Order: sequence, then structure tokens, then C-alpha cells
Amino acid sequence: MPRPTGFTYEQRGDGSVVITHRGRAAGTLRGGRAGKFLTEVESGDAQLVMARWTGAYKFGNERQARDHPRNRR
Repeated sequence: MPRPTGFTYEQRGDGSVVITHRGRAAGTLRGGRAGKFLTEVESGDAQLVMARWTGAYKFGNERQARDHPRNRR
């Protein structure tokens, strides 16, 4: 499974955090969730943490699903 890339985050003055993926908004966190996110992103792999928090990460089964008979055209 490839490592996630292309994520950035911006902490705003009101305490919210906006996560973007390749220039497009992927999620906004406010309040306690924003604080937990900031703690986690500073202590681990930032790209992986942002991918997990936005739900934009691969599960590794995309190739199998593409080759399934019901998905062929």
C-alpha cells in the first residue's frame, strides 16, 4: 500500500483546523477534535494521520474490487 501524500493542514485563529488534500478541502475539525488532531499530527507521521482523520486513505483492496466480475464492463 503506498504512503499517503499531498495532505496539508492549516490552524486558524478560531481554533479550527482545515485539512486539504492536493489543494482541495478534505475536512474541518473544531473544538476538542482539533486539539486531538494537532497532538496526534505532531507526534506521528503527519501524512498518515491526516489521511486517517479525513478517511481518504486506501485499504489495499481497490485492485481486487476493480477486477471483480460485477465491476467489469
